[in-house]
Amino acid sequence: MSTYLIEREVPDAGRLLPEQLKSMSAASREVLNQMGPQIQWINSYVTDNKIYCVYNAPNEQMIREHAKTCGIPVGRILEIKAEISPATAD
Repeated sequence: MSTYLIEREVPDAGRLLPEQLKSMSAASREVLNQMGPQIQWINSYVTDNKIYCVYNAPNEQMIREHAKTCGIPVGRILEIKAEISPATAD
């Protein structure tokens, strides 16, 4: 399984109300439950006009299938090759 960063174009994403974010999350989780444990949503970051999501999945196609099924836009999908943090310097 690989880890992916997904860039989603969502105009005014930073202005979405908590109820809207909850609804999007619920729709995503429902589809994930239907697709099975092969695909996992780790977390997401909301900016002004984009949402960046981190997923574990066997391939990019499964991420695109999830997005299409739940109606959430997907732009670029990048496979994460490594993770670093301040602790990496130690």
